[in-house]
Amino acid sequence: MARDEMVAVVDAENRVVGAVPRHVMRAGNLLHRATYVFVFDSAGGLHVQHRTVTKDVYPGYWDLAAGGVVLDGESYEVSAVRELEEEMGIRGVELEPWFDFYFEDAGKVWGRAFSCVWDGEIVPQAEEVQSVTRVALETVLDGWDGRPMTPDSLLALRRRFRGESL
Repeated sequence: MARDEMVAVVDAENRVVGAVPRHVMRAGNLLHRATYVFVFDSAGGLHVQHRTVTKDVYPGYWDLAAGGVVLDGESYEVSAVRELEEEMGIRGVELEPWFDFYFEDAGKVWGRAFSCVWDGEIVPQAEEVQSVTRVALETVLDGWDGRPMTPDSLLALRRRFRGESL
């Protein structure tokens, strides 16, 4: 069960200092790691996920990246590959690393952003993803008509394409 998955906990310098169950990390607002994989198609469109209303963070929001918390013993890269396959059914694709960043809002996280290009079938994970929609990058960067978007993924995308600081 996801609430009992062991999550890597880090310090302010992003060094692993332990591991706790996910629900303990959330309840204690503990600093942890997460991955963000921005999935583009070959024409430059961005595949975004409409999160289910049962998600523990930002329920019902539009998530601009596949990803999630890094589990105990995982690297960012292994976590990114796992999350991309779990959430969107995408496997065997090359990930381009972007950057690491710190974000604090509903939780405290050290994130690592990646991207990939995918033109194949997307199979959303029903427990976490209501639907996946292709959106023009500029539409998302400009606020997508006020739709609620996960702020961490939006800031990472704006940093990459508009040079905004996090």
